[in-house]
Amino acid sequence: MRSHLLNDTTAELYRSSVTEGVERVAAKLATTTRPFTGVTPDALSPTVDAVDLDEPLQDTIAALDELEDVYLRDAVYFHHPRYLAHLNCPVVIPAVLGEAILAAVNSSLDTWDQSAGGTLIERKLIDWTTGRIGLGPAADGVFTSGGSQSNLQALLLAREEAKSRDLSKLRIFASEVSHFSVKKSATLLGLDPQSVVSVPVDREKRMQTVTLAEELRRCRENGLVPMAVVATAGTTDFGSIDPLPEIAELCAQYDTWMHVDAAYGCGLLVSNKNRDRLTGIERADSVTVDYHKSFFQPVSSSAILVRDGATLRHATYHAEYLNPRRTVAERIPNQVDKSLQTTRRFDALKLWLTLRVMGAKGIGSLFDEVCDLAYEGWQLLAADPRFDVVVEPNLSTLVYRYIPADATDPTEIDRANLHARKALFASGDAVVAGTKVGDRQYLKFTLLNPETTLDDISAVLDLIAGHAEQYLGDTLDRAS
Repeated sequence: MRSHLLNDTTAELYRSSVTEGVERVAAKLATTTRPFTGVTPDALSPTVDAVDLDEPLQDTIAALDELEDVYLRDAVYFHHPRYLAHLNCPVVIPAVLGEAILAAVNSSLDTWDQSAGGTLIERKLIDWTTGRIGLGPAADGVFTSGGSQSNLQALLLAREEAKSRDLSKLRIFASEVSHFSVKKSATLLGLDPQSVVSVPVDREKRMQTVTLAEELRRCRENGLVPMAVVATAGTTDFGSIDPLPEIAELCAQYDTWMHVDAAYGCGLLVSNKNRDRLTGIERADSVTVDYHKSFFQPVSSSAILVRDGATLRHATYHAEYLNPRRTVAERIPNQVDKSLQTTRRFDALKLWLTLRVMGAKGIGSLFDEVCDLAYEGWQLLAADPRFDVVVEPNLSTLVYRYIPADATDPTEIDRANLHARKALFASGDAVVAGTKVGDRQYLKFTLLNPETTLDDISAVLDLIAGHAEQYLGDTLDRAS
């Protein structure tokens, strides 16, 4: 079995095996005509269940043949222009190259003696990102697994910086459409269920700062401690950006940690024309970015950035076998001193190669394209009497729902939209997401593929309308 270890004696096997895998994926990408086959869990499960993991195939070609049946054939392909569902982007080739390199070398980014140059590359990218944000010379950060982990670490730092050790008194303020990880993080940090105060949003789905000011005032009057305000720069459902300058002023007034969840909106950091939409982010104490959303990177590629690098000490623990205290005096750069993780992939390499091949302007132009497409899609929806669209997009998300000409019971309209989404997914012709606005069921386009066109959007809207109309027609037939 040593013949399968990657080393100097197996370099040729490595080359041929990876080449075979790449050839198959390339062929799949070239011939995929739909984002999904429509396979159901009941249909695919028996194929996977039939695999005996205790009986190896002993052959790479056979294993790849089997992989076609259990994965490649029925995968959901984000590169297809009619995948319009979640915050999953098509990936750029330099980043995929980085993924292949980092997997083979397998550096672990916790300590210098496991990564060397990888440590310096990650630190350079952190400095580059904090510079783009404008956090100042003391800024620092670390790569993470994703936005949820970044938000958790930011709120950990905020908790430790708060002027109270009584956790029951701490409060976090976030908009009613902020990411669910805010509440999840509060629970993980030992805070009371009521510690997260939900602040209403305006018609554009942006946090109402007048209400935030009132809630902060009430918090102080009741002897509680405003631990953090979480502003969102790109909400998951609407792509809305909270009024960052106004929130920054309130945080300064109440001496409250300002965290900006820019997991989605971070693409504006490299935008060639929309960077001003993030004005105010430079005043944050911490920022979440997900390069694997709007920088077109493979999962995972994310980071938590902080204005004052000294605050990262709240995640620091020393172990004699790993990062003993003496390494601090020796000025050895151990990234584990900043991270919630120990073993950690060299995900920074993907972004590094992307910037070295494409440049920031290249990434920004791709994100600008999808933002422009979303605006065109919003105009299309606003002019189409079959649909109700919620807000004009700040980024690249459209939330809408089908409304029949002879408007029926709102509950039936909800069911028609749910059916349309499920029927579309089952057909494999396109993939769209769903959400609720108030109590009503809506559909969602998350546009992150520059290859998607307005014609694609129009065609998918026609498919949705057709499925919804068929559902309503069938319901009417059954009733009669």
